[in-house]
Amino acid sequence: MGHIEAMAVGHQLPDGRTLFSDVSFRVGDGAKIALVGPNGAGKTTLLRMVAGELAPAAGSIARSGGLGVMRQFIGSITDDRTLADLALSLAPPAVRVAGERLGAAERALDDVERSQLRYADALAGWGEAGGYAAEVEFDTAAVAALGLPWTRVRDRRVATLSGGEQKRFALELLLRGRDEVLLLDEPDNFLDVPGKRWLEARIQESGKSVLFVSHDRELLARTAERVVTVEAGSAWVHPGGFASWHGARVARHDRLDEERRRWDEERTKLEQLVVFYKAKAAYNDGMASRLQAARTRLARFRESGLDGRGKPPEKAREQDVRMQLGGGRTGRRTVMCEQLELDGLTYPFDLEVWFGDRVAVLGANGSGKSHFLRLLARGGTDPEPGSVPASGAALPAVAHDGVARLGARVRPGHFSQTHDRPELTGRTLLEVLVGGDADRPGRTLGDAMKALARYELAAQAEQRFETLSGGQQARLLILLLELSGATLLLLDEPTDNLDLASAEALEKALAAFEGTVLAVTHDRWFTRGFDRFVLFAGDGEVLETDEPVWSAG
Repeated sequence: MGHIEAMAVGHQLPDGRTLFSDVSFRVGDGAKIALVGPNGAGKTTLLRMVAGELAPAAGSIARSGGLGVMRQFIGSITDDRTLADLALSLAPPAVRVAGERLGAAERALDDVERSQLRYADALAGWGEAGGYAAEVEFDTAAVAALGLPWTRVRDRRVATLSGGEQKRFALELLLRGRDEVLLLDEPDNFLDVPGKRWLEARIQESGKSVLFVSHDRELLARTAERVVTVEAGSAWVHPGGFASWHGARVARHDRLDEERRRWDEERTKLEQLVVFYKAKAAYNDGMASRLQAARTRLARFRESGLDGRGKPPEKAREQDVRMQLGGGRTGRRTVMCEQLELDGLTYPFDLEVWFGDRVAVLGANGSGKSHFLRLLARGGTDPEPGSVPASGAALPAVAHDGVARLGARVRPGHFSQTHDRPELTGRTLLEVLVGGDADRPGRTLGDAMKALARYELAAQAEQRFETLSGGQQARLLILLLELSGATLLLLDEPTDNLDLASAEALEKALAAFEGTVLAVTHDRWFTRGFDRFVLFAGDGEVLETDEPVWSAG
């Protein structure tokens, strides 16, 4: 079995700011521990420290047992890796090294005896490292996640899988694998509802030690035995499950308020005493010793506080995310599909979406939902010149038959579930907003900072896009949609990486949005704000339902 122990861990950002300090917690043998907190608080950073990718600026981390790690984002629509590459990246180190060596030997294989001997040696090393046993695990995971044997999918590009299929394959490997400790960053993202229920059951029954990040309240309630909350520059541990976490957080904040009130009162009293003796000592030398004693007492209090632990910690500031999605009037008919068929995914279907509709696009992973949104983001089958944003036109083409048209004055804005925006890589948030692009005019420095502040991103203004947390990236991408003037929002799993406060802000902004919304989602809470439901059934049929349907069965 394995365990994790973090002891007074701290981390500093490249600009010298402290992200968090004095973080301590333990994940015992077989324990299931959740990391929760606002976007950008440092949850993913903590996971990277436990994985050994980052060294703590302070404190230490101890770990025993084999380690399996799943990232927040596994692949993207531009990912050139194969499924075999992905499987190797999740395998134990010895298998991974042997597999990379075997792959290199295979690519170099020719009629020359030397290359053949090198290949034979790599093949032997693959077997000695446990490669053949790993292939059995790869096959089991492929059949469970994709319904196909390993021999048929091993060379398939990761980009051809939906986000949910990628996550399910990775989770099948890790949960069935030999590693005793698992680090899972947003493991439920992109999974459909049956997939989330499967994940809940597998975590519950697993004997592995699991440390995971999630914002899905149902998953947390069903799986977390203890909750580590990262907020206000540190962390605290709730010994109970998620069902009692909210009440414990409220009680903790009340206690911190009371401790801070008492601390402030005592400090004020001691400061007034120093002022009193200072005034007395100005004309009475006999008061100098009392003045010094008062100053010493104040200094000791500032260092040790009321209970010897120093100044009480600050309670977490409540988030204030204010999204202002504007939109604009368009023609009455926003989207018109006539006998639209997505190659290999759906049968022909008709669909009309009217101005102001809120349409939730539901269905199993791999059923074509994301392809449908991407086709519309590219302007449909016959886009009007100048109507498609550059970010939409840059999306990969979608093979299809039939017709998908956008109505008059409809300007699509697309949110990708994997945050694929290569044009943002390497640029700071200020550079993105001030510089503008083909979709958005540049803004003044002051206006840019005000917009970032509304999205709680002002502190990250000088950070590059790729260094943001998943939730921070999501908030920035929603801000870019706001600034683009989109009148048709095409949102692919927008709440997956958002913390609760940000998800609530998005729901409020969508309710006030003057335009049309189509959203692919598996978020049962988020669908409450929608009035139409389109189901991409697993058998290729596309149909409307009166209420959310989470599977075709």
